[in-house]
Amino acid sequence: MRGATANPGCGPSTFTRTALNRFLRELEIQRWDDHRYYHHSRINQSLHLLSALSFVVAYGLLFVDPAWAAILAWCVSMTSRQAGHFFFEPRGYDHVNQATDAHKEAIKVGYNIRRKVVLMTVWAAMPVVLWAEPSLLGAIEPATSLAGYVHDVGIAWLALGVTGLAFRVAQLWWQQDLLTALVWMTKILTDPFHDIWLYHKAPLHLMRGEFIDPMEHVRPH
Repeated sequence: MRGATANPGCGPSTFTRTALNRFLRELEIQRWDDHRYYHHSRINQSLHLLSALSFVVAYGLLFVDPAWAAILAWCVSMTSRQAGHFFFEPRGYDHVNQATDAHKEAIKVGYNIRRKVVLMTVWAAMPVVLWAEPSLLGAIEPATSLAGYVHDVGIAWLALGVTGLAFRVAQLWWQQDLLTALVWMTKILTDPFHDIWLYHKAPLHLMRGEFIDPMEHVRPH
């Protein structure tokens, strides 16, 4: 009697391809939802372009001077990115996607406005804490110069970035599933490169007087 023939369609390579396809599909969905829901303002898009370019520089600087990489990422990349959302992105009813702002905030995979406020508040408080308590109650060697203080602030901000990323990944894993969490982490880390491609024409539209993206590619036809 012959042994059972293995099904060639159910091997490890097929499983790997299926998992990869699911991952890439989920990444595409998260990127698409982020764009269509939260980036209508051309000013916001332009600030995201600035943020993305400085993030790419910060990525390279991370291998040379992590403290200054974090300072650039937080002081230029993050502030410009969040300013676009806080001050320029419309917060009323989204007629393009037929959704209220409250609905979009509730379903947002990443950091919604409330979470961003908490994150940016902690970021702003860190230099004050280090100035008042340079040793962090004996946890680190206190800085003895301005350069040392700036370095400590940069490292603290780097730690905050890593912690904020890890915390949201763990939270998404707990609340939804591991795939959603890993896809979001991938999206966040690759957003600078994707945003450059997506919003490189935003300043040109802005100079032409177009302050809101008509989102014709989003509207149902």
